[in-house]
Amino acid sequence: MSKIGKKPIAIPSGVEVKINGLRASVKGPKGQTEKKIPAGFTVTAAGGVVTIVPTEKVSHNPVLWGLARATLNNMITGVSEGFKEVLELNGVGYKAAVKGSALELNLGFSHPINFPLPEGIVATVEKNILTISGIDRELVGQTAAQIRMLKKPEPYKGHGIKYSDEIIRRKAGKKAATAA
Repeated sequence: MSKIGKKPIAIPSGVEVKINGLRASVKGPKGQTEKKIPAGFTVTAAGGVVTIVPTEKVSHNPVLWGLARATLNNMITGVSEGFKEVLELNGVGYKAAVKGSALELNLGFSHPINFPLPEGIVATVEKNILTISGIDRELVGQTAAQIRMLKKPEPYKGHGIKYSDEIIRRKAGKKAATAA
């Protein structure tokens, strides 16, 4: 039995869920999204609640049961509230600007980096804070991770792109090591 999979998902007001075979479509105030549900499950949306029940007994079923429930829950949360990731740019001259559907980043290289934003992702910049938002949790997280990979934070001075809640463990450096 899956502890996560057997929990019902409450549908908030203003959100519409449609199940068509192995495809789930969710429509809400922030937009519409559609994903495939793993085979071997029956999904019912009635009375303001979505339930997922396995149709067959297979050894990998509990894992996929929890995955199917989490995916549907993320879809419903995405179209009703949305998801966001906050990144910080640390370093002298490090800055970002949104230009059309691309993000222009100056990260200490000899040239600016143009990062094309995927469809459905919105980026906003305030000083050195970059906010990535959208309705698809997977896409928001993947986009934030790709932007962070352009210039990871380094442990000596802390320059680079980091998540707002990320803690960078700082190293002392050569002078502190020889003084001791």
